[in-house]
Amino acid sequence: MKKAMIFCAVLLLYSGFCFAADPVEGYWVSVDDKTGKVTAGWEMYVVDGILYGKMHSVADVPQDLVAVKCRDSYRGFPVEGKVNQLRIIGIPWIYGLSAEKPGQWRGGFIIDASNGNMYNCKITFRAADGKKFPVDVLEMRGEIGLGIGGSQYWRKSTLEEAAGLR
Repeated sequence: MKKAMIFCAVLLLYSGFCFAADPVEGYWVSVDDKTGKVTAGWEMYVVDGILYGKMHSVADVPQDLVAVKCRDSYRGFPVEGKVNQLRIIGIPWIYGLSAEKPGQWRGGFIIDASNGNMYNCKITFRAADGKKFPVDVLEMRGEIGLGIGGSQYWRKSTLEEAAGLR
């Protein structure tokens, strides 16, 4: 009887880890790497094993701004309609990423709604270590191919901050 109870307890504990949210999920703010200024608020979420990033607010621009600099469509874009007629807020501009392991996602795309450029996207969670990363961050890497690209470091946030930029 004791063995069965211990087995059930271990199984319950293990299943809790299997269904725990990935550290990438949640609210984040993008930060300009040159100025250190917060530029946008995001929500990262998983649907059917695919990671998406939806913009909640943008700093210093009207919140009803339309993505007019984007093309009509992009490969695999998860929202119906012409992309260049969609509002920037509320749209998953990050999409199609698959998990390599907890905290690491690849194989998807990010679209810069301000200019319409599309990049291959890799996202890596970097836990606060008190040194290089004083707070939890996401390393957002956009590439045009062959590893050519750049990274931004986004800061962990709350819904209120991510949705409240103006």
